Amino acid sequence: MTHHVEPAHIAMFSIAAHGHVNPSLEVIRELVGRGHRVTYAIPPAFAEKVAATGARPVPYTSTLPGPDADPEDWGTTLLDNVEPFLDDAIQALPQLIEAYAGDEPDLVLHDIASYPARVLAHRWGVPAVSLSPNLVAWEGYEEEVAEPMWAEPRKTERGQAYYARFETWLAENGITRHPDPFAGRPARSLVLIPKALQPHADRVDEKVHTFVGSCQGDRADQGDWQRPAGAEKVVLVSLGSAFTKQPAFYRACLRAFGDLPGWHLVLQVGGHVDPAELGEIPGNAEVHSWVPQLAVLRQADLFVTHAGAGGSQEGLATATPMIAVPQAADQFGNADMLQALGVARQLKTEEATADRLREAALALADDPEVAGRLKRIQAGMAEEGGTPRAADLIEAELAASRHFKSGPGRVS
Repeated sequence: MTHHVEPAHIAMFSIAAHGHVNPSLEVIRELVGRGHRVTYAIPPAFAEKVAATGARPVPYTSTLPGPDADPEDWGTTLLDNVEPFLDDAIQALPQLIEAYAGDEPDLVLHDIASYPARVLAHRWGVPAVSLSPNLVAWEGYEEEVAEPMWAEPRKTERGQAYYARFETWLAENGITRHPDPFAGRPARSLVLIPKALQPHADRVDEKVHTFVGSCQGDRADQGDWQRPAGAEKVVLVSLGSAFTKQPAFYRACLRAFGDLPGWHLVLQVGGHVDPAELGEIPGNAEVHSWVPQLAVLRQADLFVTHAGAGGSQEGLATATPMIAVPQAADQFGNADMLQALGVARQLKTEEATADRLREAALALADDPEVAGRLKRIQAGMAEEGGTPRAADLIEAELAASRHFKSGPGRVS
């Protein structure tokens, strides 16, 4: 399905977090390649990465913890986690209104965490399409997940003040929706994960949400990695980019895989752990603050992951068995899904001892049934369409808005 539409100005909005920016980049690159003028509102830390796609970065100042922030900066409670997004949205909106004055786009794309994008689409009267980097709400999500999670915070003065402030901000911008559906129920959404990772996928409204699967690109710009000669098995350990302050876990991995005959360990420890904290590094291990993850996974036999949405789908896309050690947020649900698919074993961080890690690794890496399931999922992901299909669907929204343009833009 290719829609030949006149070149348009498309504006993308996101926050300065790898897990929110990276999934969108190949879609943006594709839209630029099709002749569209794409602007991308993003804090300066990601401007260079965005510019590499051919889009024009529109920098704005954010009050959210940056991509290299300590995980503790995000707090510990639900309100600790959500209040910064509202605070940031309220202060960012005037910056973005000014930045786009006289150059309003024909269509808004936005990450799920970008509240200003939805407000701007409403103000400008243009369609908005959510690019979701992780799971989306299904029929019954509110009753099963959101309401129990919010039951106690809603009773507190702080929780009530949060909702009152959110509703007031929306009303000031002409939006009468309650904050919950405003944030969680877009009018149109492209889901940048494989359907296999979506809980209750049979209850997702596919008139709203289209699963396009992984939009990874070749990532050649991130560099390459070569499997060492003589390595019979390669294991990559990575807890992603945020929740990496886990020296005890990394030491357990070194004990689990260090000097394991025939195995080679690639250990990514992030920016918050000094390799010197890990003690002696075995000869069959390499330790880095960052690695070109996809390049390693294409040659790996096992992936020890925090089960973030990006890492989980990269493991599936490369048909790599996984040990899931979730740290926060949606990672626990992703780990449950991977285990239910029969392609991973889940361990809590405190359970991830050297013995448990080694036991799971040896069981997974040589299991032909696990390998078969991964191959089937990999084939299914290829059929979801990825980057070209995502761009086709965005162009379809553009074409529809041009044919039927009337009334205020849809709030997503």
